[in-house]
Amino acid sequence: MQRAAERDQLDRREQREQRARGLRRALVCAAAVPVMLIATACTSDSGSDDGAGDSTKASASESSASPSPTVQAVAYKALPEPCKVLTKNTLEVLVPKAKSGKEGSSDDASTRSSCSWSSLDNNGVKGSQFRWLNVSLLRFDSDVTRGSGNQLAREYFETQVEDARSVSGAKNVKSQPATGVGDEATAVRYDLKKKEGSFKQETVVARVENVVVTLDYNGAGLAGEKTPSADDLDKLARKAAKEAVAAVTKENGGADAGTPSSTPSKSASKSPSKSPSGSPSKAASSSPSKSASKKS
Repeated sequence: MQRAAERDQLDRREQREQRARGLRRALVCAAAVPVMLIATACTSDSGSDDGAGDSTKASASESSASPSPTVQAVAYKALPEPCKVLTKNTLEVLVPKAKSGKEGSSDDASTRSSCSWSSLDNNGVKGSQFRWLNVSLLRFDSDVTRGSGNQLAREYFETQVEDARSVSGAKNVKSQPATGVGDEATAVRYDLKKKEGSFKQETVVARVENVVVTLDYNGAGLAGEKTPSADDLDKLARKAAKEAVAAVTKENGGADAGTPSSTPSKSASKSPSKSPSGSPSKAASSSPSKSASKKS
């Protein structure tokens, strides 16, 4: 009986110890749950932060990307009718016998145009006075690959001046700035001997913003008539070039047309840059009724 009682006590003790061990395990698991939840929450927050960081980095990367190339907009977007850039009074003085101007052909009159006038004052056996006048207008648009319209116009201006200075057969070539005509201008004069007579040629190349105006004016005394004065032709050509520049400015809604703008000018004596468009012809005219230096 005593042994049976002892075994019963041992059994009850083992059962209590087993229940205690089970309770401790339950408590440990219960305590571990919040820790796991906290760890899970921390992990979740950390992932959220990483996502925000990636988004911020992406935004910073996008904002630091190189901007698209831009170029300065042009001031002048139109050209006047070439045969109307000079007033009737001016034409009567320069080409008194011209009936009307002849407009040159162009594939785009908004960027390139020209007009010419021919005058022959025939005095019979006393000889004749011949005059020829041509005005060419060329407008440049800005281009992201080639540059601004103003820069392209400057390059073409320099090329036109050099072409006028280097006409084949020209003698006594002289050039000087034509002040007060557009943003920059150069007047070139020379003598040219032809079978019809001795010609005096005057070319005025002017730039106003992104437009280049080239005015050619020549004259000759034929059949024994007196050769015109180079100084007189120079004065008339400069006046007409200033008038043509004014017409360009007026066409684009500008005020104080024909006067220099605030755009800085390069020296007219600098070496020309390569022309951005087709180079005009340098050859002089073979007859009195054509240009002594026809421009494209």
